[in-house]
Formats: sequence, C-alpha cells, structure tokens
Amino acid sequence: MTKPTTTPGTLRLAPKPPKANPVAQPAVRPVAAATPAPAKRPNAKPRQRPITALRTKPPAAPQPAEPPTSQPSDGGDRLAKRVAAMVPCSRSEAEQYIEGGWVKVNGKVVEEPQFRIQNQAITIDPNASLLELNSITIVMHKPADWIDGTEESLAKLNRNARRAHFDDARTLLVAAKHMAKDPSGIRMLQRHFKALKAVVPLENAASGLIVFTQDWRVERKLTEDMGSMEHEVIVDVQGEVTPQALHLLNRTLDSDESLPHAKVSINSNTPERSKLRFAIKGAHRGLIAYLCERAKLEILDMRRIRLGRVALADLPVGQWRYLAPHEKF
Repeated sequence: MTKPTTTPGTLRLAPKPPKANPVAQPAVRPVAAATPAPAKRPNAKPRQRPITALRTKPPAAPQPAEPPTSQPSDGGDRLAKRVAAMVPCSRSEAEQYIEGGWVKVNGKVVEEPQFRIQNQAITIDPNASLLELNSITIVMHKPADWIDGTEESLAKLNRNARRAHFDDARTLLVAAKHMAKDPSGIRMLQRHFKALKAVVPLENAASGLIVFTQDWRVERKLTEDMGSMEHEVIVDVQGEVTPQALHLLNRTLDSDESLPHAKVSINSNTPERSKLRFAIKGAHRGLIAYLCERAKLEILDMRRIRLGRVALADLPVGQWRYLAPHEKF
C-alpha cells in the first residue's frame, strides 16, 4: 500500500464538522433605559396628585341602608285623597269633583285638590256630577284702547309700546268683572280661567264684543268660518252723513276687488254726530277706517255689537259673561 506523500514544511488540519441549522429565537424588544428621576428641590412641597382608581383601596362591601324614619307631616292629607276615600272613587275623579266646585271644607268651597286637610269637616254636594265639567266660552265687552288678548294684536305692538304699560283684556278675566246677572246660569269656577284662547281680533282703539274660549269646537268655528261670519259694528262719526258719503261707503270701486263688501246704513244723523251701522263678513283690521277716510268722515267711536248670532246686548263695558249653552255663533 502506497502512503500519501507529504510535502515537507506543510501542516495538515482535520476537516471541520458541518454547521448545524440555527434555531429561530423570539424577537426580544430592547428595553429602554430608565429615565433618571429629576432631583427634588430641598424645600419643595409634596404635590397633591389626584386620587385615581389604581391608587385607592378597593371599595368595601356596601352596607344595607337603614329604612328612613317616617316623620309625621304637620300639613295633613291632600283633599283629593280624603274625597276619594269618602265617595269612594279614584284619585283623578276626586280631583274632578273638587275642581267642579262640589266639595266644601268647613262650609267653604275649595277647588284645589292639593289643599291640605287635618281635622276640618268635608262635605260633598249630593248633586255632584262629573258630566258638567265642560269647556266654557266667555264673551267680554272690551274697553276702547285695550288689547284684545290675541297674538295678532300683541305682535302689532312696537318695541316702545311693549316696554310701556298697555292694558290687556285678559286682566279683566277675574271674578270682580263677572256680570252680576249672568243669563247663562253657569257657576263660576277657578278652572274656567285656565287655557283660554282669544281667536277674534278687534282694533285696539275700538270697543265691543270679544271672545275667549276653552272649547276646541268654538275655536274651530270662529277660525274656519270667520270669512262667512257677519260682524256688526256701530261707528260714530263727526257731523252729518250726506247721501253722497253714504253712497261712497257702499260703493265698490274697481280698486276694491280684494276688499270685502260692507253694508252701511245710518242709525242716527245729526249735524254734530251721526251713527253708522256696518255689517261686514269677516274681521278685517283697518277696513272701516279706510272706508270712512275715503268718504271724508272722522271716526269718534267704534263698537262691535254682534258676532254671528251672538250679540253684546246689555253687557257693561269691561265686564264678561259666559256663553249660554243655547247660544251659537
């Protein structure tokens, strides 16, 4: 066997072992170096940090609350509660009996269901009924230079008039201004002065019949049928009304196509003062003043005496009455 020949002066190394496949190691996020805390000042006061949920102790288990001690009320029970037990009826029906004026406390009618009762004597009218709690309508004789209570009249007031004092007809809706001999026979109650709406406008300078109502049917009648409802107005003018002026008041010109037709007649005619009767369908502000100005007549007084089939009659100025059940506009 022949030995391998080696060259003198050379070094023969052993073969290297094969490299092993490296095992994948999870990536390790380098840790940021901690920022050194700033040095505290020698005389610095401790900072008041807000208390957070992480710094507070876990809340203790809630303790059962003690029942509140009932203290006797010195005001007594509500009148509605007593009436409901006396009838007997529900609490809402008891409130209707009270608001209907059927309940007396110590002989005096009380209309407030929240009225407190202790040992007073309570009596209920044997004729008490819930069928008479209907919505009412009020007819008033508005004085001259008073606001009729409608939103339209309030909107026409300028800024200076709003700041100054003005007379509103709603302020006359009180018991002291109720007509002494009201022919309607309706008992006056406090609930009658709530939710009243004025729907028939009248000039501020004029006096006469205006209407306040709680009844939605009357409101709809006066709103939807206003254009076909006749208004009767008595107008006092200065001086004597000539036949030419009367003809001009009743004449319809070509430029008056958009104006409603007015029937004008003379009630009285003197050299000093005359009375004219206007019958117009619908409430039209400024129409009578325009017609009188065109006829060169100066208005001294204006009063609405009828609205549909309801007349002002003998209702005094500044007073009101109920609309009777048989009266219809």
